[in-house]
Amino acid sequence: MKLVVGLGNPGSKYETTRHNVGFLAIDRLIEKWKAQGPSLKHQGEIYQTTVRGEKVLLIKPQTFMNRSGLCVAPIFQFYQCQASDLIVIHDDLDLSPLTLRLKTGGGAGGHNGLKSIDESLGKNLNGYHRVRIGIGHPARLLDAPRDWSRLSPADYVLMPLMDDELGKLDPLLDQVAEAIEEIIQGKIQAAMTRIHRHKEE
Repeated sequence: MKLVVGLGNPGSKYETTRHNVGFLAIDRLIEKWKAQGPSLKHQGEIYQTTVRGEKVLLIKPQTFMNRSGLCVAPIFQFYQCQASDLIVIHDDLDLSPLTLRLKTGGGAGGHNGLKSIDESLGKNLNGYHRVRIGIGHPARLLDAPRDWSRLSPADYVLMPLMDDELGKLDPLLDQVAEAIEEIIQGKIQAAMTRIHRHKEE
């Protein structure tokens, strides 16, 4: 069983915030792969589908971001998954807005959702795959409103995406779906090569 987890916060208040790009990606996968659900288990919304012959669960934790591991860990354990079976989609302040990068293993990089998953799974199981969607850092955005430079990252990630950002996010979510399909097939190096071939400016 492959687990694809999108990180975000539940509720309409947070639906299109920067911190919820993981949820938005799961919504795209549900549509693209015609997933069935949701079932509400382990404090999460769970959808089922099959991708290239692999059974896949698409998961939206309903625990709020900093407790995501409370949803992910029991599902991971129930299906006796390995780290390589887990794919987590999340926002990343360290990447330029609406850029896509893939990573396997490593630290949480200050992301509270990843911290919670790492703590719940244990240090020996942090070699899972991460699909990182850049949202930029408010202090480093060149064309942002001037007052944004004074925003704390915690406030910035909870701001709604602007209309032009949502327009640019739409094709990026198709790239996310393509990358995850490759990861499910065991082709993560090919996906990395394709996505990372243009170095971030």
